[in-house]
Amino acid sequence: MSHDPISQSISIVHPISLSHGKNAEVWDTAGKRYIDFVGGIGVLNLGHCHPAVVEAIREQVTRLTHYAFNAAPHTPYIELMERLTAFIPVSYPVSGMLTNSGAEAAENALKIVRGATGRTAVIAFDGAFHGRTLATLNLNGKVAPYKQKVGVLPGPVYHLPYPSADNGVTCAEALKAMDRLFSVEIDVSDIACFIIEPVQGEGGFLALDIEFAQALRRFCDAKNILLIADEIQSGFGRTGQRFAFSRLGIEPDLILLGKSIAGGVPLGAVVGRKALMDNLPKGGLGGTYSGNPIACAAALATLDVMTDDHLQRWGMQQGAAIVSRYETWRARHLSPCLGRLTGVGAMRGIELTNADGTPASRQLTQLLGLARDAGLLLMPSGKSRHIIRLLAPLTIEPEVLEEGLDILQTCLAQLDE
Repeated sequence: MSHDPISQSISIVHPISLSHGKNAEVWDTAGKRYIDFVGGIGVLNLGHCHPAVVEAIREQVTRLTHYAFNAAPHTPYIELMERLTAFIPVSYPVSGMLTNSGAEAAENALKIVRGATGRTAVIAFDGAFHGRTLATLNLNGKVAPYKQKVGVLPGPVYHLPYPSADNGVTCAEALKAMDRLFSVEIDVSDIACFIIEPVQGEGGFLALDIEFAQALRRFCDAKNILLIADEIQSGFGRTGQRFAFSRLGIEPDLILLGKSIAGGVPLGAVVGRKALMDNLPKGGLGGTYSGNPIACAAALATLDVMTDDHLQRWGMQQGAAIVSRYETWRARHLSPCLGRLTGVGAMRGIELTNADGTPASRQLTQLLGLARDAGLLLMPSGKSRHIIRLLAPLTIEPEVLEEGLDILQTCLAQLDE
């Protein structure tokens, strides 16, 4: 009888075993090289083993590997929070806390808004993904596989359509759905917060409608409802600027951070208006590993590299290369499955559709295998798992990016109709 020590409830996209990586390239244990358009699912905006991050980790390991901040503060946590709060492009005073992950940041944000408002109801959006913990499952705008078989979830949570030019849902349609929600389902005075991704990640790299974002901000202000921006995947330069909410012309009340915050080391954060972050009793926030010194050192090095000039240049270069190649593919009718290009900046998705416009989920699965065999790792997304999400490191060498796009072009041309 064979024994597999790893839970079979973990879904594996690529059945390979990685050995090592450098910037936008990884190698498996058989020595095969791959160009990495997955980036640890958005964790490696600075690539694998960025020299500045590696050196910061090495240095910190010799000084202090861990201390629980709520037992005794340590300098990496303090220095990081000073730098991180200054990095948030808002007009108000910012404070925050560090967490182990993006999902943990979301969980703590829910506690913070409950404490500040005395309300419990949350409005999230169709296609949303905010984590796999019990409370964040309920925020996710998709049942399979995340909510299946886990029973009653913490609530109450309600969902609205996510308006985006990338999915055809208009601002007017989303606002109409919101009117109906407050007429039929729940009193607006019971709502603690809205939580929204400025660009959906798992949902298919859909960029939020700017008109809706501004209308939502005005609505929240008028009704004393808090607005949480989940920047876990869209933040730290993915769209060509520090955070994706800036393109919307709004300021959220709380911001969720994670993924590329620390160059591959587990770390997250919830930051926002100081009065909100300070409203819970002493001891209401914290955690044993939250803000581990090694992770903080990696994050400080990450912020050193993520200057505005770097982020803008990287985002423009990668975004322009993808858009140019996509437009060429469309003009050449490369594949009958080639659908819309979604997202903004270097956070781009490519939709695959059948001739009748339905999601081409089968062809995307085929594409994942073809590309992997050819040396390119891709990641699926979208409600029907029919959108390729492109998450190459922002630091990818231009020639490696072009090589990866060449492989993607060849594989798209081979897809079944």
